[in-house]
Amino acid sequence: MKLFDVYPLNNITITRAKGARVWDEQGKSYLDMYGGHAVISIGHTHPHWVERIEEQLEMIAFYSNSVVIPQQKALAELLGRISGKENYQLFLCNSGAEANENALKLASFHTGRRKIIAFKKAFHGRTSLAVAATDNPAIISPVNQTDAVIFLPFNDVDALKAVFTAQGNDIAAVIVEGIQGVGGINVATNEFLQTIRECCDAYGAVYIADSVQCGYGRSGKFYSHDFAGVNADIYSMAKGMGNGFPIGAISIAPHLHPKHGMLGTTFGGNQLACAAAIAVLEVIEKEGLIANAATIGDYLMQSLREIPELKNVRGRGLMIGFDMPDSHTDLRKKLLTDHFIFTGEAKPNVIRLLPSLALTREEADEFLEAVRKEISVPVG
Repeated sequence: MKLFDVYPLNNITITRAKGARVWDEQGKSYLDMYGGHAVISIGHTHPHWVERIEEQLEMIAFYSNSVVIPQQKALAELLGRISGKENYQLFLCNSGAEANENALKLASFHTGRRKIIAFKKAFHGRTSLAVAATDNPAIISPVNQTDAVIFLPFNDVDALKAVFTAQGNDIAAVIVEGIQGVGGINVATNEFLQTIRECCDAYGAVYIADSVQCGYGRSGKFYSHDFAGVNADIYSMAKGMGNGFPIGAISIAPHLHPKHGMLGTTFGGNQLACAAAIAVLEVIEKEGLIANAATIGDYLMQSLREIPELKNVRGRGLMIGFDMPDSHTDLRKKLLTDHFIFTGEAKPNVIRLLPSLALTREEADEFLEAVRKEISVPVG
């Protein structure tokens, strides 16, 4: 049996990882400025994370949600305290797409409505409704197509107000990334997020803060939406939540009420996944990683802006993007092949940085030195 060929692959096999570094089968070390697509939040194979998982594995790895799972309650209490959302409710699942799928479904249950507002360049996942709210026709199959989603320009306050004025009583939810990841590291303005909150309040719609990539401290606050000083009704999360162990969740405001059978999952919130997620939060808190993300992120962005060839350096914390110059469109490839540094990308010419929140100043300097060296190399 062959693998279904849907991923463009680097011809590299990673066999070991620690902190911000990974090693291939030849023992070659790479600096990981990509974090496995923003997944590695506390560093690869953090010893406390490994210990928590091993301890849980020795007791019980899985039983279904038909029994009481104390690890879920422990995770909910810790997440509520660290995120500042102690009066919210937690539903656990397995991935970011599943989190957004359940968030949209819950919003529709709550309002009795079916219209969703999403935004240009949004990415919310690949499951049925999540992908329908994603602005990429290439990954939306005919069966996923729906007229329930209205796409508006990102950060356009006037367009948002106009749609609510015209259709506000039909809108179930607005789903928005505080920082668009796949779309190219586009930062939502405070005014834009505040207007979403105001419109949702005025018309009884649900504000869904997609925090799958921009949450969990990556921005320098727990949720990047926190910069706007507003509370969403639902926060979706995954990626950095488990530091590589599959887990997702939605954090749900108290005015959204559950009923038995409304949502469900087989594997979501299993004992082993909760152990991994608890370890992540414990490390984030103990090691001050949200503050570190803000400090190192500011340093990286300031340093990148001092390289005149790089354009539109943007982001928050350790979620950073910049445009490659036309003369160095192979910069990402060169960083990997010549300097052994993993980075991310967004089409057509954006490099995305999504490293561990524990990235050090020295590791940031290693990346910056490689960029400066490549930019100074004449082309042709």
